[in-house]
Amino acid sequence: MKRYDSVLGSLRRADRLTADVYDFVVECPQLAALAVPGQFAQLYVPGHTLRRPISICGIDRQAGTLRFVFQVRGQGTADLARLQAGDQLELLAPLGNGFPLDKGKRTLLVGGGIGVPPLLGLAAELGENAVAALGFRNRDAVILEQDFQAAGAKVLIATDDGSYGHHGLVTQLAEGEEFQQVCACGPLPMLKAVKALAEQRGVPCYVSLEERMACGIGACLGCAVALRGEDGAEYFGHVCKDGPVFDSRRVVW
Repeated sequence: MKRYDSVLGSLRRADRLTADVYDFVVECPQLAALAVPGQFAQLYVPGHTLRRPISICGIDRQAGTLRFVFQVRGQGTADLARLQAGDQLELLAPLGNGFPLDKGKRTLLVGGGIGVPPLLGLAAELGENAVAALGFRNRDAVILEQDFQAAGAKVLIATDDGSYGHHGLVTQLAEGEEFQQVCACGPLPMLKAVKALAEQRGVPCYVSLEERMACGIGACLGCAVALRGEDGAEYFGHVCKDGPVFDSRRVVW
């Protein structure tokens, strides 16, 4: 049986990227040594019973840090956003299964909104073999563009209102690209479209799903998701333990 331990990390940097998106860098060497792109952490917020699940955005093993970019979506994340550099932060991590990594394959990374941050760590591993197609509501919501560029990825931006980059769906941007596999994170309609694109090209597709979580370790059974086994039979798995990254063929859409 897995053993899960909480670790106390030091908040080294706390920045605000947009009106409601924050960027934390936490020093926690023992967790940074274990984490892989696509995993997440459960962050303890004082005054709240349940921890907040936040995707790991970046991993710096040399510096011993993990990076978290999150959006304020309720009182818990609002209180989390009030922390400042130098504060202590309790983490349960790394949790879940990450993205498969094949540095030899040109990989299309498709992210939508707050689904973009979990892909940055993968881009850092892939370098020039990454094509990042990132979609946002408008120019003011665009985040991490320069970070993906610094990682060596080719970056394509789409906005719903056309105020920046391509005016339209992020999947439309990807249609003109060559790639050998796809990794995606974002809203469910976007993930469905990405799955269809991958099937058209005949390449594997891995998606990171979002569900409301409580424990984060598969004990409470709250984040159930319908999956399909190798024999085609449907069953319920859990995003926190069986995912959050799944082969798109396993998900019952």
